[in-house]
Amino acid sequence: MGLDAALLEAAAARASAQPAVRSLLVARQGQLAFERYFGPATAETLFDVRSVTKSVVSLLTGIALRDAVVPSLDVSIAPYLRPQYDVDAQDAAVTLRHLTTMTSGFLWDETAGAGTSYNDWILSDRHVQYVLDRPHVAPPGASFVYNSGAVHLLGVVLERAAGRSLPEYASEKLFAPLGILRADVLWELLSDGYVNGGSGIDLRGRDLLKLGQLLLQRGFSGSTSVVPESWVAQATQPAFTWRQDYGAQRSTTYGALFWVSDAQPRAAFAWGHGGQFVYVVPSLELVVVATTEWRGLTGITPNALATHVLDTIVQGVLPAARP
Repeated sequence: MGLDAALLEAAAARASAQPAVRSLLVARQGQLAFERYFGPATAETLFDVRSVTKSVVSLLTGIALRDAVVPSLDVSIAPYLRPQYDVDAQDAAVTLRHLTTMTSGFLWDETAGAGTSYNDWILSDRHVQYVLDRPHVAPPGASFVYNSGAVHLLGVVLERAAGRSLPEYASEKLFAPLGILRADVLWELLSDGYVNGGSGIDLRGRDLLKLGQLLLQRGFSGSTSVVPESWVAQATQPAFTWRQDYGAQRSTTYGALFWVSDAQPRAAFAWGHGGQFVYVVPSLELVVVATTEWRGLTGITPNALATHVLDTIVQGVLPAARP
């Protein structure tokens, strides 16, 4: 598959030097080329990949747009949430586009190590209304603020628009066409009866790899379009002018619930708390999956663990892929 085996083994050794790392998988040109599990993890382990869930919801949004389950990205969230929830005029100005680009304008601080918004939200017993009740500190569309609760709103909108639960919708429209079994997907159920659309899915390493391969193939599985090619292109294009570096990962910004980098080689990736990655490099025909056990960390912060994993991918795995 045009991969340097010695460099891949070195990357695996580098990854496993941090005891919290649980898996490293690499696909090249559509083939599973490298697979390692660490600690108690196996090929059957369901990994809690946190905000990789957001990228799954992004793919479901593209499907919903294609099927006219929702009419456009610019529709207000209000009709889908009323009358069950109190949606004021400012809330009604929020659209699906704002939710997919983290520009809803709600007061929110999810900064690792400092912000408490996610924990406060997850501990509430009214997860939808909690977000809607947050003050609006910026007009929708004005600025990027990472907000898991807002993406949960998007999941609820999709569920109500589709007339079925988000897990059922995902299983039928996304997972089943990729050969991902319902028994191999676990969603975090919240107290109000909805699953956590912002950060609540568990998947096997190989199934995460399938999602990355779907992205690499522009939404196609064989000759079948699972996610519209136009949505894959939109979701993985930079939506902002700002760029940030995260360790060895340079020139990183956000698309539509995917992180994207226009450094060379260009990449798009799903990124979950504590070092969960589905990392796609189209020019190399490469997909990399890495997962960790982010709970109960000792001697390392979730941010540092994520940087360790990302550095392993960028400096260890990518050089192993010969052009």
